[in-house]
Amino acid sequence: MRHGEAELINREPDLVVCGEAGSAAGAMEGIMRLKPDMVLLDLNLPDKDGLELLKDIQSLHPRLPVLAVSMQDEAFYAMRVLRAGGRGYLMKQEGPEELITAIRTVLRDEVYVSQRMSVRILSSASKQAGANAGTPEDQLTDRELEVLRLFGNGWSTEEIGQKLCLSPKTVDVHRANIKMKLGLRTTPEFLRFAINWVRAQGKSPQ
Repeated sequence: MRHGEAELINREPDLVVCGEAGSAAGAMEGIMRLKPDMVLLDLNLPDKDGLELLKDIQSLHPRLPVLAVSMQDEAFYAMRVLRAGGRGYLMKQEGPEELITAIRTVLRDEVYVSQRMSVRILSSASKQAGANAGTPEDQLTDRELEVLRLFGNGWSTEEIGQKLCLSPKTVDVHRANIKMKLGLRTTPEFLRFAINWVRAQGKSPQ
């Protein structure tokens, strides 16, 4: 998919892909060496959570715009990307024309989200007078949301620890915090919620 996107971008007369990387470590090295005008970042990486990499990029290169792409529903991740310093969020299901539009929007130093997400953000902003506005998932940190997603996909505590480079004890602490924030009293109740949450993302309108 990465090579296909690069080929698509390189067909544009005013755009060129100066480098590619298949991991967070490779991305950080490439940014230092190539000094790109922007980064197109897939949130699903083999060696690090994409949101964590985004925060690393913003910490070391605060003026470098990043456009995040993901299979995950924008309703859950777009605002987290923007809060982490990203300049836009694009779902992979969008067509190639929309990818080019998103890239050009970010290069103009503007924020890109879908029209559907723009309406959602404006609606959310209008409700800020209510102290409890937002869904239960909005109460979770980025790491807790990732742990919830992995449990919902059937991963074990040990597998999640290996994936996120955490000890099983730390994963259990995250799970306990999620249960407390979402009012889930037992582990079976937590697992049902996690599974249903992941399924709901897959059924969200594209």
